[in-house]
Amino acid sequence: MPAAGMPAEALGRRVSCEGERGTVRYVGAVPPTAGLWLGVEWDNTERGKHDGSHEGVQYFTCRHPSGGSFVRPQKASFGVDLVSAMQDLYQFNAQEVFAQPTTISSRTVEVSGFARSGALGSGLEVLEVVSLRQREVSSPGPRDQIQTFMHDVRSLDLSGNLLSSWQDVADITENMEQLRELLLSFNRLSLTSDPKSLSHAFSNLTVLSLAGCQLTWTQLLQCAPMWPQLEELYVSENDITELSRPLDVLQDLKVLDLSSNPLVQDSVLSLAHLPRLENLNLSRTALSDLRFHDVPPGGKTRMFTALKVLILNHNNIAQWSVVNELDKLQSLVELSCRHNNQLTDDLTPQTANQLITAKLAQLAILNKSRVLQEDRRGAELDYIKMFGEEWLKSGGHRDPAQNQPSAQFTSMHPRYLPLIQKYGAPEEGELKKQAPFALKNQLISVTIVCPEEEGRTPTVKKLPDSMTVQKVKGLLSRMLKVPGAAITLTYTGPKMNGSEVDLDNDLKPLQFYSIEDGDSLLVRRA
Repeated sequence: MPAAGMPAEALGRRVSCEGERGTVRYVGAVPPTAGLWLGVEWDNTERGKHDGSHEGVQYFTCRHPSGGSFVRPQKASFGVDLVSAMQDLYQFNAQEVFAQPTTISSRTVEVSGFARSGALGSGLEVLEVVSLRQREVSSPGPRDQIQTFMHDVRSLDLSGNLLSSWQDVADITENMEQLRELLLSFNRLSLTSDPKSLSHAFSNLTVLSLAGCQLTWTQLLQCAPMWPQLEELYVSENDITELSRPLDVLQDLKVLDLSSNPLVQDSVLSLAHLPRLENLNLSRTALSDLRFHDVPPGGKTRMFTALKVLILNHNNIAQWSVVNELDKLQSLVELSCRHNNQLTDDLTPQTANQLITAKLAQLAILNKSRVLQEDRRGAELDYIKMFGEEWLKSGGHRDPAQNQPSAQFTSMHPRYLPLIQKYGAPEEGELKKQAPFALKNQLISVTIVCPEEEGRTPTVKKLPDSMTVQKVKGLLSRMLKVPGAAITLTYTGPKMNGSEVDLDNDLKPLQFYSIEDGDSLLVRRA
């Protein structure tokens, strides 16, 4: 006979104890002690003490060798039903509420972080967004009350609760016809033998979060028939390793977050033919390579044809050839590639961003910053100069009829030829002789000229080309004893036939404006 408060079928149920959540793997005696014990596998392995064995007897098994322990039933909470959690949260009397008719108006107000439609004090308000995060919800409760009270809920957060199975979840959501967004992260949900039989409970669901649920990709695909309309799936921090191609499921998916999973990188291409996938997050997956071998350098792949946003932060990308591959994506306009330190260790952040911008022709947003037209022009011109000598040595020539760079060069720099067609080939004096990846604090000699002060002798200064216009103004304000805000800067050079270019963006480095050795900075008062 179960202990008071313990369900008749406790095996496999979720429990909480002293703030930690776990799954019941054993119910019974543990000799030589008397009485009933629960063998629990804890979500937090540090809460456990052993692998489910005691004095040489294996009572249950755990994923982690120290993930289990025994607790008395009276110390474990098996949770509450959803209606009780709602009653506790909103402080209503269920018997009074459900005995009276519902009054609804169209006004929306915010109460305790949840959106309510309806006039306060007019009876039961209609909830559109409900968060029951970490409320120990383990079961639905009276279904008629869920249908009455939560009929208009569009977003439901049940993250970090004590739900044990997808059947438990379906018993809640089948009464919520307007539900579009469901957050179930940090639950442990057992699979059903026939997932499609539960699809009626998720028929209108478009957004689903399952972060930290210890799911494999195979298990996700088994569950996928439950979600026929799903467009956004968030499954970070799971046990996803090798991906396989989704067949007849997830075909409407637009957003997929696989971050913080130890992916087998060659299997990423299994997702390449999801027809509507627009946003893919592969951050913290140990990714080091990504290749589209169906087309040569400079071509456009037939993989990921709808992909617009790609997130690759905190990975192991070390080769610029991987960035070249991304230019093969037909629709890519936004890339986030922060903290791939092996790729950018030898570069200033500005130079790294310039290289990425020059290599990806369609990129409009890089690392959450918009790529302005002037940024792209500066990046592409610098790219031409940076690799100009390499281009010439490989067989490149300023005469288009003789321009035949090697296959190795065009493979390493597939954007180079389109760029010289756009801007023209670099002149001899424009070529940067230094190695491209040793550009930090490259010094250039410039002449400081004050055209409004005839008696002031021009001064030659060596400045890092990574120095911003703002810092140059600060230096000049100290030299000239005038406030930096009162200075305007232009530059000219021997190749510019007397024309001047405004240094009009204080946050840009000198290299952005392609200032070279021997150029002159013209200083005037604003």
